Amino acid sequence: MSAYIIRRSLMAIPLLFIITVISFAMMRMAPGDPTALMMDPMIKQENLEAYKESYGLNDNVIVQYGRWLGNMVQGNFGESLIRQGVPVKDLILARLPNTLLLMLVSTIIAFLISIPLGVYSATRRNSKSDYAITFISFLGIATPSFWIGLMLIMVLSVHLGWFPIGGVATLGEPFSIWDRLHHLILPAFVLATADMAGLTRYSRSSMLDVLRQDYIRTAKANGFKERTVIFRHGLRNALIPIITIFGLMLPSFIGGSVIIESVFAWPGIGLLFMDAAFQRDYPVIMAVVVIAAALVVIGNLLADILYAVFDPRIEY
Repeated sequence: MSAYIIRRSLMAIPLLFIITVISFAMMRMAPGDPTALMMDPMIKQENLEAYKESYGLNDNVIVQYGRWLGNMVQGNFGESLIRQGVPVKDLILARLPNTLLLMLVSTIIAFLISIPLGVYSATRRNSKSDYAITFISFLGIATPSFWIGLMLIMVLSVHLGWFPIGGVATLGEPFSIWDRLHHLILPAFVLATADMAGLTRYSRSSMLDVLRQDYIRTAKANGFKERTVIFRHGLRNALIPIITIFGLMLPSFIGGSVIIESVFAWPGIGLLFMDAAFQRDYPVIMAVVVIAAALVVIGNLLADILYAVFDPRIEY
């Protein structure tokens, strides 16, 4: 297992390298000059050139990329162009716990709701409840998550006052776990809706394939209870395709958090990325892109490991 993990990790290095090249090239081709937002419009040209020289913006593109890549490998993503003197690593580490908490809770919500719904829909195929779950799933796939967030804020926060409109905690109040959960529930649920609909459909389809297998019919013929057949013999094998979806969900949460964190003013990496994009803070943008790419690799590797956990027939 350990040799397999090392081998897969080494195979991911060329992919990460290509992603860094593409992201750096895209930032260089982006329109506008980032120094225009940082400097006084009345600054003298010689002072502006001295500033660019101090940040290495006048160097050759290859030199700039090599310097950035070498620093990144050492964990140094450079300094923010907008927040002068503040390392990008510090900005990300300050926001990372909020994003990880949001991702963890939304993942738990998505799996706790979608898998039981998918199993229930599969075991009652072509029933009214199956059609209702299918309709709601397709509706969830077609509905943008930011629209769901805005509607829930308008109804549950503005009109009913059940949840706060945004933020991670109540300003001026001492730390409270309940206060944090109160702010977390709504954005986590909205972020989970982006994957719940798809997971429900995958769970239903995978469970239907398993229920057609001979060993399921044999278990029923031997007198096992239906619940035992479904959950002990069927669901474990049906989870194998769902694990692949779980591996792909990790990077999608970063993309989804960009929108959801902006809607709910959640101070995470997504909101940091959005602010950096509007302000053309390229070091921050490239750091978040590299982190998202690393999550793709980690997600696929984690899915491979979970295959062996749920299916003993798989060996590495």
